[in-house]
Amino acid sequence: MPEKDRELQQHIEAVIFASEEAVTLQTVRTVTGRELDSGELQSIVERLNAEYESTGRTFRIHRIAGGYRFLTAPEFADILKKLLAPKIQRRLSRTVLEVLAVIAYNQPVTRGEIQQIRGVSPEYAIDRLLLRGFIEVRGRADSPGKPLQYGTTKEFLDLFHLASLKDLPKLREIREILQEHEEQQYLSGPEESAIAAIIHEDLNGTDEKQQ
Repeated sequence: MPEKDRELQQHIEAVIFASEEAVTLQTVRTVTGRELDSGELQSIVERLNAEYESTGRTFRIHRIAGGYRFLTAPEFADILKKLLAPKIQRRLSRTVLEVLAVIAYNQPVTRGEIQQIRGVSPEYAIDRLLLRGFIEVRGRADSPGKPLQYGTTKEFLDLFHLASLKDLPKLREIREILQEHEEQQYLSGPEESAIAAIIHEDLNGTDEKQQ
């Protein structure tokens, strides 16, 4: 590989490694000063991942939330959970996670609709989620009073390591995902398993009502 190309690859690797959020194509262009297109960036990422695989590295670069991030390979989830579990503090309460789950699967959704689904006021939870940047206002509903509608953000996708909302598991897939030890989840905190448990609990409740 030419030295100039090798240097660009190293720069991209360093930027993705150092970033606390998914690195977009525009960010790569700005930092490196190179007018790369999406195909060129993807090719570089694939070369890097090939190197990591050939040398037995425990991580790969994944495309999520419209950008790229380093993530540990899922087969190392169990050992990392043992390392991180004593140190991780729940950053979002169960109530807030319940509201986040409702918004993720029903967006765009109003406060009134969230309350109807959960049975309790979502005011505090929505304020917390807005503050953390996991949800945003998507407009107003075409109903009396024109209430605000909410949806998830790129920060939400980044938190759960999703490329897009299309990657949200269908409700019918939740049990299967959980039975496979949440193989599609990576370790970034307790929110991932908590939200899956909430959805699983809701799904069980739905099934019980249908029986």
